[in-house]
Amino acid sequence: MKLMQAIDIYKTYASDGKRVEVLKGLDLSIKKGEVVNILGASGVGKSTLLHILGALDRPSGGQVIHDGVDIFRLSDRELAAFRNRKIGFVFQFHHLLPEFTALENVMMPCLVAGWSKTKAASAAEEVLGNLGLSGRLLHKPGELSGGEQQRVAVARAIVLEPDLVLADEPTGNLDTKTSEEVHQMLMTLNTERRITMIIVTHNLTMANLRGRNLKLVGGALTDA
Repeated sequence: MKLMQAIDIYKTYASDGKRVEVLKGLDLSIKKGEVVNILGASGVGKSTLLHILGALDRPSGGQVIHDGVDIFRLSDRELAAFRNRKIGFVFQFHHLLPEFTALENVMMPCLVAGWSKTKAASAAEEVLGNLGLSGRLLHKPGELSGGEQQRVAVARAIVLEPDLVLADEPTGNLDTKTSEEVHQMLMTLNTERRITMIIVTHNLTMANLRGRNLKLVGGALTDA
């Protein structure tokens, strides 16, 4: 069953008075429970594509259909709710709030969604525990290792049980051993929770472990 479709996506920027086309008629169809790895050289538009799929940016042309809804026809308020409830984001740099604990960082999406503090704390504690961080709940990001910080970021992305996780080079800032651990954690989440994932990565070895590999080249996707 299809979860999301990107149809004839274009993205154009103006740079130094010139028109630069990053995405050129791109199409993508994602099934529920699928893992899709997107490969490609730096600067070809992989992050731009993820931002459009996650409604962080709007395309210059084309549609993104999620569960039958054309998301860019939603109001700004509806689009913000869609991002918070339906999409989980994991970035190369964890973007945790340094003044808050691991527990508080993971509670944030729940509080934005209108949950009570008690309910949010309970959900955050459970997901952090499932990711092996029960003993680090009250630690701030600066007190955590790089791998632990990224686990907290993953917990924050999945605490609301989103339909889709978009991961942009989620292991790109980690050493090899920690990268393997984080990637395996993502694959376990896909297996156990059937969370659909789109992962931008430069690591072909990890990409080959699970899912469908696509390459972004010339503004469009092809089989890798």
